[in-house]
Amino acid sequence: MSNEQQQEPLLKVRGLVRRFGGVTAVDHIDLDLHQGELVSVIGPNGAGKTTLFNLITGLDTPDEGGVHFAGRDITGANAVQVARQGLARTFQHGRVFANLSVLDNVLVGAHTRLAAVHPDVPRWAAPVGALAELALALLRPAKVENEEAALREQAREIIALFGERLLPRLEQPAYSLSYANRRRTEISRAIMTRPKLLLLDEPTAGMNPAETLELMDLVKALRGFGVTIILIEHKLDVVMDMSDRVIVLDHGVKIAEGKPAQVRNDEKVIEAYLGRRRRAA
Repeated sequence: MSNEQQQEPLLKVRGLVRRFGGVTAVDHIDLDLHQGELVSVIGPNGAGKTTLFNLITGLDTPDEGGVHFAGRDITGANAVQVARQGLARTFQHGRVFANLSVLDNVLVGAHTRLAAVHPDVPRWAAPVGALAELALALLRPAKVENEEAALREQAREIIALFGERLLPRLEQPAYSLSYANRRRTEISRAIMTRPKLLLLDEPTAGMNPAETLELMDLVKALRGFGVTIILIEHKLDVVMDMSDRVIVLDHGVKIAEGKPAQVRNDEKVIEAYLGRRRRAA
């Protein structure tokens, strides 16, 4: 990693705090993530991992602290604004549009890039922009037709990353898919946004060992394309195999950070994962 990368993290989180009543779900978290890294966030259930993701991606607002991405302060920005900066995420329990086809679900991921359809309409001219979008939808000039065709081809290429798992199901509604294929569809939609940073919240949940290995191969391929990744994952063999660094949370507090081998042998981490079981036994 160059000195420039060390000085300028792609993602910089400082002093992040989120309270829910008397519970502090995220407690003064600092985090740096550099271009091309894969960092895993682990911890027992209720450690604050998903809340941290929500704060970074604009689904929730911190009580204290800040988030900077690619040199910009995105603290308090909403999810759409954050997505337009190049952050994409998946969710712990998977979220797809049940009545849309697999292809249309993935095409939804292109919404942050559709300004190219009408570049002459400035963002601030919201009423004019809305009318322009309606006119384009109704009249469907060649420019719109060509962009849609290009986006559909891109979506098929992304879906093809999963081999024959999803391609035969392009036109099937998402509600008819298996759980694993819903997760694949959601991940494909996130990739469709062309993210600079991809946040994956337990992507292998509900997958068998073969499906987990398949997904690990995909994540490694994404890294080869230069996508930076933060991963929440309970399968520690996945974490230890893939991560450059591991961050461990417990009760909203960061209790450890380092290389996988270092974290694996950290006494605080062992206590966080095994201490409760020992006391219960």
